[in-house]
Amino acid sequence: MTLQTFFLYLAAVFVLTVTPGPSVLMCITNGIHHGVRRAFAGALGSVTAVCLIMAVSAAGLGAILAVSEKVFLILKWCGVAYLTYIGVRTFFSAQSTIEAGRDGDAERTRKSRAGLFWQGFLVGGSNPKALLFFTAFFPQFINPHAAQLPQFLVLGATFVCFELFWLTFYAHFAARVAPWLRTPGRAKMFNRISGATFIGAGALLATVRRS
Repeated sequence: MTLQTFFLYLAAVFVLTVTPGPSVLMCITNGIHHGVRRAFAGALGSVTAVCLIMAVSAAGLGAILAVSEKVFLILKWCGVAYLTYIGVRTFFSAQSTIEAGRDGDAERTRKSRAGLFWQGFLVGGSNPKALLFFTAFFPQFINPHAAQLPQFLVLGATFVCFELFWLTFYAHFAARVAPWLRTPGRAKMFNRISGATFIGAGALLATVRRS
């Protein structure tokens, strides 16, 4: 892998990771409801899922997913169901979940870091197309005539660093605007928008095909 190829990869990863998706929305929601530190646990969960997906792809299982309609559909609809569940729960959540920050950390302690980690893990791994993406994306930047494992590790570590940075950035930004959302009515509006976006992400995932 040449330096020029790596810079092209950096540009591609920057665009991919900075673009908001379900994991970004989750970190924004957690940043507002639970603060940056607890939102970071969710970000770690999402990145852990990404690492697992990359490992599965490296093992060649992504190719199995690419040719197996049944496996692909099972993973896809599990992802659709979970994103829809998160969306509905967020959409109908009480306005007080954000306003609780006025009187202390009751809401922040209500959901453990472990719970947020596993939520992030499920959101990060809910899209089966990620397997197809890493299977098709990485080979374009790997030199087949050189040792492939070191190249894969460099590309994977780079992606993880970018992903974790942007998830944390969005969570920090959301935590900063949380006081503004505590104004009556704004928290409810945010929950409605977030919930609808999660449901939309699930609906979009439902349209994904292996091709």
